[in-house]
Amino acid sequence: MRYPAVFLPGIIAPAAIRYGPLVERLSDVDVVVRDLAVYDGDEPPPDFSIDTELVALDHAADEAGFDAFHLCGHSGGGAVALAYAASRGGRLRSVAVDEPASDFTEAGDAVYGWPEFDAALLLPPAESTAAFMRLQVADDVILPPPPAGDPPAWMAKRPAGIRAYVGALRRHRVEPSEYAAFAAPVRQPARASPQPGIVGHRPGITQHPWRRHRLWRPGRQDSAATLRPGRPAGHAADPTTGHRTWRPDSAHRPPH
Repeated sequence: MRYPAVFLPGIIAPAAIRYGPLVERLSDVDVVVRDLAVYDGDEPPPDFSIDTELVALDHAADEAGFDAFHLCGHSGGGAVALAYAASRGGRLRSVAVDEPASDFTEAGDAVYGWPEFDAALLLPPAESTAAFMRLQVADDVILPPPPAGDPPAWMAKRPAGIRAYVGALRRHRVEPSEYAAFAAPVRQPARASPQPGIVGHRPGITQHPWRRHRLWRPGRQDSAATLRPGRPAGHAADPTTGHRTWRPDSAHRPPH
């Protein structure tokens, strides 16, 4: 049996970097690894929204020949996965999220810490990206210095892409009742907040508010396929060591 799956990365690292080593280990999975749609062009479209991401995800699944599929997203891609589950859930066999950037609820938005992001995004491009990355990790995490030499070409798109994505994140809304209506299995790494020494979103921003919705159901057993996440990996984790095998597996109960 083969499993159709789509992987979405966060707003910084491209999908090929985020998931490349992991995909090599998925011999029985038909994988689509897709960058966020905000980076499809040289500049984000003026009317970019989370709906832009959802439409692009639909097109990617159509082009792959997936009628229904498993969806896995990290950070910004995790937020897109949640929005997709809420609005197009009938097409998903399951969804897995790793540190989703937002749950799009009014309650989640109220505790997001937007003033810090607003200040970071007002800085010049290079400084803005660095400040934005600093906000993704706990206060006691020391980020490594940038690699020597010129930055990779894809970094040139990040300042404008981050601004467009953050704006879209703030405008989009999902009602808790929309999450409650989603019937397929959902998995998130069991960690409720970043562990000491683990790079990840700050606690209380995304993990805690959206856990009270029915969308997140640890330990749920279904006849449909479920996702088996491995060890949690933060933004700076090496995919070859931070991830274990991701596998849709109807017979396996994920760890709590």
